[in-house]
Amino acid sequence: MNLKEYADFANENRSCFLATTEGDQPRVRCLNMWFADETGFYFQAQTVKALCRQLQKNPKIEVCFAAKDFSRIMRVAGEVKFIDDLAMRKKCIEDRPFVKNFGITEPDNPLLAVFHLHTGEAYFWTFADSMKEDKIPRVKF
Repeated sequence: MNLKEYADFANENRSCFLATTEGDQPRVRCLNMWFADETGFYFQAQTVKALCRQLQKNPKIEVCFAAKDFSRIMRVAGEVKFIDDLAMRKKCIEDRPFVKNFGITEPDNPLLAVFHLHTGEAYFWTFADSMKEDKIPRVKF
């Protein structure tokens, strides 16, 4: 299995739960992923949010995506890096026009945070796997 299958699943089920840490306290929030491809999983937030502060202190996250009927779950864990590339940030604003409601209209706006889960491990889970989670194949990226 390659990362494309995982990226396709994420693109079909963009609402996800993303976990970070704040000190020793886990923090989880629901958000919509921007997109995924064979280079990883891309997200957008605002730099004033606790999420961004948490990622700056600890770039390790875990994300959970679920099929609409919950018949299949995908877990992805790894490290993120923030994206400074202006062309990529501009594309984010074009693809996610709601950010303009926050006053973010230009890619160099310091309120815009674009980050990429670029390295890690992903796997699929179903209820049939409940008692054998350690045997589920994983893909590293």
